[in-house]
Amino acid sequence: MWHREELLKPIWHAFTALDVDHRGKVSKSQLKVLSYNLCTVMKIPHDPVVLDEHFKDDDKGPLSNQGYMPYLNRFILDKVQEDFDVVEFFRMCWTLCYKKNLHTQRLLISDRDAFKVWCIFNFLSEDRYPLVIVIEEIEYFLRKLTEAMGSGWSEENFAHYKMQLNRKSCLTAWELIELVGIGHFSKGLDRQTVSMGINEVFTELILDVLKQGYMIKKGHKRKNWTERWFVLRPTSLSYYIGEDMSEKKGDITLDQSCCVESLPDKDGRKCLFIIKCVDKSFEISASDKKKKQEWIQAVESCIQLLRLGLLSPHREARLRRRELRQRQQMDEKDLAERMKQLQKANDVKQKQLEDMRMKMEEAMAKATLEELRRKKNQSDLQDRYRLELEREKMVRQQMEEQVAQKSSELDQYLQRVRELEDMYHRLEEALEDERQAKQDEEAMRRLQARLLEEEAAKRAELEQIHLQQQRALSQTEAQKQELMADHLAKERDLQAAMLQLEKLEKERHGALKQYEEVSKKLERASNKTKTWKDKVAKHEGLVRLIQPGHKGPQQITNWGPAAFTDSEFEQRKKMWQESKNQGAEAQ
Repeated sequence: MWHREELLKPIWHAFTALDVDHRGKVSKSQLKVLSYNLCTVMKIPHDPVVLDEHFKDDDKGPLSNQGYMPYLNRFILDKVQEDFDVVEFFRMCWTLCYKKNLHTQRLLISDRDAFKVWCIFNFLSEDRYPLVIVIEEIEYFLRKLTEAMGSGWSEENFAHYKMQLNRKSCLTAWELIELVGIGHFSKGLDRQTVSMGINEVFTELILDVLKQGYMIKKGHKRKNWTERWFVLRPTSLSYYIGEDMSEKKGDITLDQSCCVESLPDKDGRKCLFIIKCVDKSFEISASDKKKKQEWIQAVESCIQLLRLGLLSPHREARLRRRELRQRQQMDEKDLAERMKQLQKANDVKQKQLEDMRMKMEEAMAKATLEELRRKKNQSDLQDRYRLELEREKMVRQQMEEQVAQKSSELDQYLQRVRELEDMYHRLEEALEDERQAKQDEEAMRRLQARLLEEEAAKRAELEQIHLQQQRALSQTEAQKQELMADHLAKERDLQAAMLQLEKLEKERHGALKQYEEVSKKLERASNKTKTWKDKVAKHEGLVRLIQPGHKGPQQITNWGPAAFTDSEFEQRKKMWQESKNQGAEAQ
């Protein structure tokens, strides 16, 4: 998993390339394009309205980097998952910045190799802006590059290069690419060798490939042995058909419960070892015993790092180098401070000694003057002060004793100064031991604080999961009760519907029987009516008198002109209809 600081470095390069005026500001339209590209390569759902909402009070002019960082952290970096292509993300940021800063006509390497050196710079650079790589990380990268190219490391050549850097002692990304591209540390090697060396360092540091090579693997289904190209990363051992890694055949996921063991030779296979995981075990055959031991040690180191909860070896080594540099800088500051203090103390002591020397010279000058005066007085008054000669001798002896006493006092003072210096050195050693103990105590306190924070975070996460489970159980119980109530209501509705259906079925059967009976009665009535109509027609035809014909249109029946008029026909039809309705109501 790539940390936020490592993802911010390529984005900083892209943002700096878009900052044409070098004022730390980029227009909103360019930030929209940059944000859309970042969301695309990181597989983050992109909301085009969020940027406008975030900067809704700044519709005119460019936006500052400080204004873009909250949006970048909240809507992009906080949503990053582990399944996006990191190399594609680096390449997108590289495309935005390399044409502005890189002059390829002066370099002996290709743009692809320059991109890989740029990625390595972002990995090894310090976590402060503008991004630079310090001289220790430059030496680490050049050592690995020369080792990958198969050439020897020249300490004298690198020392000469450090002298050329003088006080700068750090490089930018483009200066590092130019250093590798001009062939300063790869003289006598062809471009292909340099490209292979850069690719090997890129694969190791950026792609986290700890070891790769051909081995033979036993299948799970057919139990056949097939040669595969294995690639070991901190959390997995992947195997491909070939070393071009175009087609992956599977992954062996490494975790804390995995283990690797050596196997004896069997079935004609030598140099066997097995990787045991929770659900599967993988038998693998190396080419020789040395390769077998190297693979076993590499896989065991990955499992051990996972058990300790540490990062990949390259990231751990980078952190250790940074901590060592920080400690050295702190030691240098402490040493400079102590030297200043010692210099001050030494100046005070020198001043005291100078004052004492001047006092002694004054005393000696005074003594000399006194001696000269005494001799002059003695020569002038030798006869007069003969008796005082002994007295003067005694005074001289006393002065000599005083001088000797002063000399002994000076020796004692110097001895005391030396003792004080010795005590000062011992005090400094004690202070150094105390400071080291405080640093160890502070490191243990930070470790305990970090463990307590992790424990609190785990406990909070477990409590959140427990609350979510409780809420899910309560929701499930409520849904179950609602479903039971709906089921009972539907059961009651179904029973009522079944009863109503049975009632309707009975009513339908009764109505069908009534319909059949009415149909029979209607058929009998129609037969009777027809019979009577025939009889009446026959009878009326016989008894009707021959009368003058009616001028209006006559009613035509099936037997010819009717013997009654239209009004009579309507009246009879109405009477017949009423009798039919009465019969139906009676039934």
